[in-house]
Amino acid sequence: MEDIILQDYTNYLIEKGYKDFTPKGKPSTAYNYQSRIKTICKRENIDVHKLSKQIEFYVTDYDEGGNNFEFGKKSNSAYICALKRFEEFLM
Repeated sequence: MEDIILQDYTNYLIEKGYKDFTPKGKPSTAYNYQSRIKTICKRENIDVHKLSKQIEFYVTDYDEGGNNFEFGKKSNSAYICALKRFEEFLM
């Protein structure tokens, strides 16, 4: 079930115009964001379902002013961006 949610999230990103593969055929932003969500779940010791139910908390926590802001802005803010897109996907 968790894999289905993440695949639906990736499909959502692709539909919104995020690239799925680079010109060289490597996974791009849509898959990268899926990976970032998995990393946050591991870091928080939660599953995607719990993240989904508490997405507003985690977006706030990883965004500016939150306890995990430094982590959220790593990799050109990919973690917080992935969380924000996940929040949009859930709405």
